[in-house]
Amino acid sequence: MAERIERTKGRSVAVTLAEALWFPVCLFLGMLFFFAPALHAPQPHHVKVAVADRVVAERVDSALSARQPGGFDVTAVDDDQAARQSVLDRDTVAGFAGDRRHPVLYVAKANGASLEQTLTKVFTQVAAGSHRHLTVTDVAPTEAKDELGTTLLYFALAWSIPAYVLATTLLRAVTFNRRKKLLTIAGVAAVYSVIGYYAGLGLGYIPDKPVAMAVSFTLTMAVATAASGLAPFVRQFFPAVAMGLFIVMSIPTSGGAVAVSMLPTFFQHVSQVMPLANAIDALRGVFYFDGAGVLEPVLVLCVWFAAGVVLLGLDYWLRKRKAVALAVEDDETDETGETDGFDEESEIVEEPPVEDPTLEAPVPAALPVHAHHFGQPVPVLSGRVQDPEGHPVRGAAVTVVDARGRQLVRSVTNEAGEYAATGLPEGYLSIVVSAYGRHPMVHQTLLQTGVTARADFVLHGRPQGRHARPEHAAGTLS
Repeated sequence: MAERIERTKGRSVAVTLAEALWFPVCLFLGMLFFFAPALHAPQPHHVKVAVADRVVAERVDSALSARQPGGFDVTAVDDDQAARQSVLDRDTVAGFAGDRRHPVLYVAKANGASLEQTLTKVFTQVAAGSHRHLTVTDVAPTEAKDELGTTLLYFALAWSIPAYVLATTLLRAVTFNRRKKLLTIAGVAAVYSVIGYYAGLGLGYIPDKPVAMAVSFTLTMAVATAASGLAPFVRQFFPAVAMGLFIVMSIPTSGGAVAVSMLPTFFQHVSQVMPLANAIDALRGVFYFDGAGVLEPVLVLCVWFAAGVVLLGLDYWLRKRKAVALAVEDDETDETGETDGFDEESEIVEEPPVEDPTLEAPVPAALPVHAHHFGQPVPVLSGRVQDPEGHPVRGAAVTVVDARGRQLVRSVTNEAGEYAATGLPEGYLSIVVSAYGRHPMVHQTLLQTGVTARADFVLHGRPQGRHARPEHAAGTLS
């Protein structure tokens, strides 16, 4: 017996550790295997370059392939102006005119200082191979106070990470329906975009291009709505999924600190679908390239927003379908004459929207009443069930249901009509009590951290005959 108790305690410790550590361990591994491989040694990977004159392009392509295989994708254009324009149109990140006494390299510091420096170094070596001096022309310089071209990363982070946090906190707004939540997200996104833009403008970090506020607004909307839509489906794994998507996978592939074309190929593919990277790409187009290349990244952000709306709608449809199924089941139960449920006169309480799944306790459980010693689970919900004369109702069924209609705990009252439960999630809970020959009752209560909620019930007897009108039932909550 002692050995069995020790094994049970050992399993309990293991489960507790697993529940406490899985999220930080996942975050640690994600950052270890995403940040380091992506950023530890940036170098060109399929960097697009336009070279004036086909013969020169072939010569440059051979020289670049010899120095760095797979590092550059060279395209021949008609002349110097076409090479320069390809950079401004964002078809390439560099243009090279090498058929002259002093070859010229066209670059854009707006694409990132690290990329500009890498291109300058590589093409200086190419020019030196022909004993010529390279002239570097910046066709899209950044603001004077943004010397490294990384400021957009920090502003985009300010518009995206708080958006994920906003979605998390709105999950706790259990009195808000989906429409109110979406309106709240839109309002906050508008405020964020205006404040962020004018802060950057006032500090001299970004150019005066007000249309950028539309991009930042779309970014906040996309992240917050997508996170809100994911929450009901990933449930207790929501923090890991959301942080994985919007922080771990997004920051190293954003192109803010290191240009996307300097990342390994795998991370370049990830970057194409991440909201943060697409927002930075769109903002660069707005601020420094007269809107070139803005449409595609904005469409990606819109897809994220649309996906969030679809998920919210799907969750609503599934919950409505489940509610209809439960209503049909209750009707069928009434027709059979069974009483373990709500009758036509029972109080119907509309359940609030889902609460934050990150706050759900892993193992809700019923507890023996008055048997909680030091180190043992403490009840977060307790109560007493009695009849109108004050006598305890023994063996009454007590069921605790969460806001999604999931049964968390089912127990029965003891000799004194008392019950207790622990491990329940914070938020609104419905407590259903029923006993043979008595009207069932349901009450809703708000469970808060650090506070033991109490729900007492008075069950009235059910008169003989199915269609007899039930007596008035009352219950107390504290």
